[in-house]
Amino acid sequence: MQVSEKELKEFILDSGLVSRKDVDGAEEEAQKRKQSVGDVLVARGALTNDALRRIKAYVLGIPFVNLKDSKIDADILSLIPEPIARTHSIVAYKKSDKSLEVAMLDTQDLASIDSVRKKTGLTILPRLTDDGSLKHVLLQYQKSLKEEFGDIIATEAGRIKVIKEEGGKETSGEDLKKMAEDLPIVRIIDSLLRHAIVQSASDIHIEPMEEAVLVRYRIDGILHDAMTLPKQAGPGIIARIKVLANLKLDEKRLPQDGRFKMETEGEKVSFRVSLLPVFYGEKIVMRLLREGGGGFSLETLGFHGETMERVHQATRETTGIILISGPTGSGKTTTLYTVLDIVNTPDVNISTIEDPIEYQMKRVNQTQVNPAIGFTFATGLRSLMRQDPNIIMVGEIRDGETASLAINAALTGHLVLSTIHTNSAAGAIPRLVDMGVEPFLLVSTLRVIVGQRLVRKLCEEKETYALSKTDRGKIASEEHFEAAFNSLAEEKLVKSGTTLDDVPFYHPKPSVECEDGYRGRIGVHEILSVSSAVRDIILHEGTTDAIEAQARKEGMLTMLEDGLYKAARGTTSVEEVLRAVSE
Repeated sequence: MQVSEKELKEFILDSGLVSRKDVDGAEEEAQKRKQSVGDVLVARGALTNDALRRIKAYVLGIPFVNLKDSKIDADILSLIPEPIARTHSIVAYKKSDKSLEVAMLDTQDLASIDSVRKKTGLTILPRLTDDGSLKHVLLQYQKSLKEEFGDIIATEAGRIKVIKEEGGKETSGEDLKKMAEDLPIVRIIDSLLRHAIVQSASDIHIEPMEEAVLVRYRIDGILHDAMTLPKQAGPGIIARIKVLANLKLDEKRLPQDGRFKMETEGEKVSFRVSLLPVFYGEKIVMRLLREGGGGFSLETLGFHGETMERVHQATRETTGIILISGPTGSGKTTTLYTVLDIVNTPDVNISTIEDPIEYQMKRVNQTQVNPAIGFTFATGLRSLMRQDPNIIMVGEIRDGETASLAINAALTGHLVLSTIHTNSAAGAIPRLVDMGVEPFLLVSTLRVIVGQRLVRKLCEEKETYALSKTDRGKIASEEHFEAAFNSLAEEKLVKSGTTLDDVPFYHPKPSVECEDGYRGRIGVHEILSVSSAVRDIILHEGTTDAIEAQARKEGMLTMLEDGLYKAARGTTSVEEVLRAVSE
């Protein structure tokens, strides 16, 4: 049942939230664009989404529920799985013998209502709610899952069968296989992996200690202790993960690498497994790669203004090299895939050579290297050149041979995208020269170099404070703060007449919903465009500092300056920027 435009206009006016003049103006624009007057008012900022939903619900006679202070019973909450609740913005909050009351952001989403009805076999009573209520309820899923996993692991750890080694002999492959199939071990690993997915962890570390097995999750770039398991669980856990990743069970002296997939409700996750022998056994690190993890844009990654325009300009070129630089875990691959998504149009042929393939992309020919059989980046790149690609993505430039082939590909009419391990954008140039690439070839091919780090984002609730000139001096030079402020002014994010002293900064404010005041991560970047002046410095074998100084003269924001820009916008804190960007 739809709300007519006439009714909607009358009720918006009756609500007193928007003036008649604004409603009339929005109505004219809505007719031109063939949109709803409500949507135009929301786009103009005259009305919030929540207010528009309430008005529509009132017109249709649908009750509104506020769940911000509600604690929902775990049995009722679990009637709708968490991924479905999050994707379709629908949660169960009240149940009777024959009916189930669900809170939604869009009560006209009949497909979701019907899906819940089929799953539960109950009559569904839709109720409208707001964003704040939905976030509060979705957080309760995590809490109930944490408790559930904790109970499973505590219970199952006591049931583990220990297979003793006789006379100092190594445990046989058959015994290890039995250990891996032991039901308590299977349940512990299953719970541990699901728990990591729920917590949005990027890595799982399983570390054997003298008297216990420590499990840690990396969440938003920071390692957190997740749980401690009894020592006797160690061999079974290692065996189970080796079985999942199809690794050799009886090999304990050499490092091993593998991969496996897991599907939870509505989400596929690949686990990249690395085993390394340590003093008390084998340490396991698993990287979580969410399939379909693309869908990013440069804006959501943290690019903005002139810096973003420089990247877009480079993607419009048909030849040359775009390089993403930074240490391990700085989000280089995600940026690379986002740029790849921008250039992925029907009129180009894109081929990649990666180690490993982290995300699958449509219309892109992706190849995995396999050094064990001699299939390296260099050999793969040679073969790719015979496949007539317009755009080539090389996962990483690791050696002189790969660098030389990438340069040759760029010289022969291809756009090449790649990553390199350096601490700054300017540092990538001496690194390539060190690999044996001639400077005159670099100036002919390099288009743009992106240096990046990841910083944690502040939650919505945060504390404002002012930074005096003295305080700023302890953090960075005034020049860095001025560069960040000028960027804010250019993008019209500060009012005219505002000075640097008036710009507020923010501290994290821990809360029930946001334990340490941070949630999620965003990039801080420096974008070095290879201009004619920078080319001259490269040809004369100039230092990293000389290249960076020239790039800054041409308007490049360093990672520190971009971090200060984001701190002034309230995206992150100054402390977090300094933690991530080591000068």
